[in-house]
Amino acid sequence: MTKRILLIDDDPDIRLVAQLVLRKVGGWDILLAASGAEGAAIARVEQPDAILLDISMPEMDGFSVFNQLQADSVTQSIPVILLTAKVLPSDRRRFAEMGVAGMISKPFDPATICLQVSSFLNWQT
Repeated sequence: MTKRILLIDDDPDIRLVAQLVLRKVGGWDILLAASGAEGAAIARVEQPDAILLDISMPEMDGFSVFNQLQADSVTQSIPVILLTAKVLPSDRRRFAEMGVAGMISKPFDPATICLQVSSFLNWQT
């Protein structure tokens, strides 16, 4: 069965590039959300196998989305990988303490993002 990944990012270019690479190279079905609120709603209905979540978004940032997902029994077990341009050591510690599956720095490398996702989630490629 094909894995499904929900990509939550407010940047349309990032959504497009990531969707193309994850679908073509990873072979996964990709669900897209342009905002945190939209992403949380899609996660609840679709229950994807994993979520790629941008931290820096207007209105509802990635931290708020993650907290909402964790507070919901339907979505709390879905692994979340953060997409972020923030890579300070203090941020890395905070992300690790949150219990996320991993972190991918932006701008990400389209050639390696599928390997990063597979590695974080222990999926066979």
